[in-house]
Amino acid sequence: GTRLAPKEKLDIPVLFMPDTMKMYEALVVIHVMRENGENWPYEDSAELNKDLKSSVTVAANGGIQGILWIYPVHGIPEAPQQKLIPAVVRCRARQRVERRVEVLLTGVVPGANAMPAARNSAMVNTNKPANIQEEVQVTDGFSTTMEFLYELQYQSNEIKSQLGALVGMHLIQRERDTESGIVTLIFNIVFAPNKPMRNKATLVVQCTTGGVWKFPMLFIATEPEVDDVINIEAVGLNKESIVGFKLTSQTR
Repeated sequence: GTRLAPKEKLDIPVLFMPDTMKMYEALVVIHVMRENGENWPYEDSAELNKDLKSSVTVAANGGIQGILWIYPVHGIPEAPQQKLIPAVVRCRARQRVERRVEVLLTGVVPGANAMPAARNSAMVNTNKPANIQEEVQVTDGFSTTMEFLYELQYQSNEIKSQLGALVGMHLIQRERDTESGIVTLIFNIVFAPNKPMRNKATLVVQCTTGGVWKFPMLFIATEPEVDDVINIEAVGLNKESIVGFKLTSQTR
């Protein structure tokens, strides 16, 4: 029963309050009719094509009684990020380091107990062996297997172009606690910086059922080791001493 004047705008609020970490789907349907109740004339109303039939309502006399606008809405819940401690990956420039990053996903299974926000964080585990372990399939207790998509997001395209070729990430293990329903993902992070830097990133994990979790990360590259020490011995006062050395560029 909302009346709209010509060229008037109408804001339609959509409220999303998920109770589980899965995607919800809905349709926002807007039905417009003439205020005077008359129909829009349409000559071939009896032979409306399939696409047009889904967007109009036809009156008994053959005219178009109303026009429908249908907007699909996908509600994707995102886990809160309060008090998350960044996972720090530190390496000396021109060296290579591998780290295990463990993240905890709460609310994956409907009805699972929630975890305190302070523990819902990414942790660097350096005690585990470096060899890649066999992946463990995560199931919800029935026949459905949960799959996860993941990526590193950066604060800008400039940082992405700088870190994209220096950071590698691979999911090596997935497991779920049957009592709490909390899913643990373990990633192997490879960091091989070519110069000193300090950049932030966000590890984004999305379950195929729709939930999204974000974990902050920090990549730190410290000063590299000294390549060589050049000693120049003086041959006398007010006389030049010369030593030669070669520099090789790693790129063009």
